[in-house]
Amino acid sequence: MATQPLTILAAMQGTYVINDTNAWAGTCDGVYTLTDTVFNVLTDSDGNVKGDYISTATNAVPAGCLIRPLGDAQFTSIDLTSGEVALIL
Repeated sequence: MATQPLTILAAMQGTYVINDTNAWAGTCDGVYTLTDTVFNVLTDSDGNVKGDYISTATNAVPAGCLIRPLGDAQFTSIDLTSGEVALIL
């Protein structure tokens, strides 16, 4: 289901903060990095897609970046190596 961009940017469905290295599973419309963050896994329905969103997947994504899935996809699991993110539900 397509979500309106303003709904996502305003996080009208809420957020969930990940601040550890435990794997998270569920669905979210975006990931906002709160600190410099290294992703171990970033998946959508196509599997681990972190290389589709992060050019050098082993480097940290700087704090303040919003990562949105392509098209109508949603992220379905996230595992961090380090850092903190807010999931936009």
